[in-house]
Amino acid sequence: MHLFKHQRVKIALRWLLIIFYLIAGINHFVHPQFYLPLIPTYLPKPEMINWVSGVAEVLLAIGVILPRYRRIAVLLIILMLVAFIPSHVFFIQQGACVGTSSLCTPMWVAWLRLFPIHPLLMVWAWYVK
Repeated sequence: MHLFKHQRVKIALRWLLIIFYLIAGINHFVHPQFYLPLIPTYLPKPEMINWVSGVAEVLLAIGVILPRYRRIAVLLIILMLVAFIPSHVFFIQQGACVGTSSLCTPMWVAWLRLFPIHPLLMVWAWYVK
């Protein structure tokens, strides 16, 4: 019985992860103005980076749905999260307030996003593989 319960939790968390990345990926296209200020200014072509990030999140979410591609999709999600670390650092360097938008948070929230939330997203992805 315990194994069945564990499997149900894993499946539920897998579907939450899929929904999370589908929504996040689609949001890159619906609300690019939210993401663009988060892209470090030293990186070229922020619009393309935003677009590629959105496509990657959607495709990787779909990959997690498919058992044949799940493991590679999860590994790529973890690598994608590693690639997003400069964005979190940039946000902290900017005083947790970027762009002309109202995207400002208390500094502790910015640090919380980087540690422990970002690593927890990686663990979540690895767990549901």
